Amino acid sequence: MSTTRPLAAIGLGLALAVCPLAPPLAVAGEPASAVETPSPSDLVGTWRVDLRPTPDADEYWQEFVVRSVDGHTFEGTFYGTELRDGRLNTDWGAVYFAFVTEDGSGEYHTSGVLKDGRILGTTHSIGREFLAVWKATPAASE
Repeated sequence: MSTTRPLAAIGLGLALAVCPLAPPLAVAGEPASAVETPSPSDLVGTWRVDLRPTPDADEYWQEFVVRSVDGHTFEGTFYGTELRDGRLNTDWGAVYFAFVTEDGSGEYHTSGVLKDGRILGTTHSIGREFLAVWKATPAASE
């Protein structure tokens, strides 16, 4: 009687034999340890944020300014308002951040990720009942 291997195992073995130097595939939920983590200091500076409410709306530009980074915290302004509770996380192969701002309508909880020189972020306002999706580039590059 012959022994057979599952087709998936043969395919994986063939892929490893053909590409032995290929980097391992990332597994969801696991740290991206093979990827070089950017420095939190890469966040320092002025960012040009496109806060348009929908993808087809006219551009609406505001600034995100990061004045300083100290360990896992940072200081700055967003939309002309001083931010508080700025926190950083670099354990997942990018610079992730979160902070809070507020105005007369309440608090705005903002978070984002700096990757490949760009920021993708969200701002959630419970008082105004919206979740804004935004992107930013360094102001100097515009």
